[in-house]
Amino acid sequence: MDRINSLFRERRIIWLHGVRRSGKTFLCKSIPDIVYFDCEIPEVRRQVEDEAFLASQSGRTIALDEIHRLKNPAELLKIAADHHNIRIIATGSSKLEADKKFKDTLTGRKFNLHLTPATSSDAVDFKAGLDERLLHGGLPDFMMAPRPQPRAYIEWIESYWARDITGTFRIDKKDAFMKLMELLFINSGGIFEASKYGPLCELSRPTIKEYFALLSETSVISAVRPFSSGKARELTSAPKVYSFDTGFTAFFRGWEKLRSEDRGIMWEQYVLNEILACAQSGRVNYWRDKDGHELDFVLYRNARKPAAIECKWQAQAFDPGNLKVFRRLHPDGENYLVTHDTTAAHVKMYGAIRVNVAGIGDICGIVSHITGE
Repeated sequence: MDRINSLFRERRIIWLHGVRRSGKTFLCKSIPDIVYFDCEIPEVRRQVEDEAFLASQSGRTIALDEIHRLKNPAELLKIAADHHNIRIIATGSSKLEADKKFKDTLTGRKFNLHLTPATSSDAVDFKAGLDERLLHGGLPDFMMAPRPQPRAYIEWIESYWARDITGTFRIDKKDAFMKLMELLFINSGGIFEASKYGPLCELSRPTIKEYFALLSETSVISAVRPFSSGKARELTSAPKVYSFDTGFTAFFRGWEKLRSEDRGIMWEQYVLNEILACAQSGRVNYWRDKDGHELDFVLYRNARKPAAIECKWQAQAFDPGNLKVFRRLHPDGENYLVTHDTTAAHVKMYGAIRVNVAGIGDICGIVSHITGE
């Protein structure tokens, strides 16, 4: 809510996007004195598209949910920004369809705000424990369920296909598309190689890349690109891929409860969600060299001073070996270790390597410090 108010002080339009059931409607309705319009309802669309609508809302804060359902949402928002004293939150699940309709007409008039699954502060507000957040996922209804509901995940996938994919794009091979998504969810945190997935999905390499891009653009996967400054033996092309939500990772892996060996990748994915929610720009990288040394995440404002972020379930399990290799190649920049059992941020020395040890609640401060956002 604080971010919404801050953005409204600078611009009058906020484009709020995120996957289905991520809490966009709940967030909109939580804003004091807001007037809410659901553009999926034909009668509401007729009302909103009437020439007199904007004049009738002068001086108000309004929410236009699923705005891409309108015939010309960009024109409506442009007129509202230029000629009416209205604050608008425009929402939608289909970022691609909205971007196509908005084009460049709203440049300088709107802020983009990506609503991720629940952050650590959201989980506290919902009184959800860490295991529930990791195993159930961060979609509010799923997170608050007494136990994971397999049917709910299946229904979400079917809704995503029916409303976000077939409603916007021409994808002929549903089974292959869904198979690719399932495999990417199962292998969340792994490096993506199109040639590996092609035979499994019975798709050509170009089609795999096309479907991969679509999954990324619709926010159901997060593609984290490698960081490199041209040093020899650094990986430069293959992204790491994460499911958009820990609950879907757990569901497709068939986990009904978390074992100790499962927590590492789930924690890494949870930390990434926190980074993306705080950074918004999506400028998150990882690092790996051809000898297999790897760092979970790299953030930077100045590429000459990359900040390294390692994720470990327990602080005592951290091995600084990979970090030391990275710092021999990139000596300038800060180092962070994010663990679930760190209650107070502190500094620890590993030989000559200085590491800031933090908990997940410290992520936004870390991101702001590194990127200036």
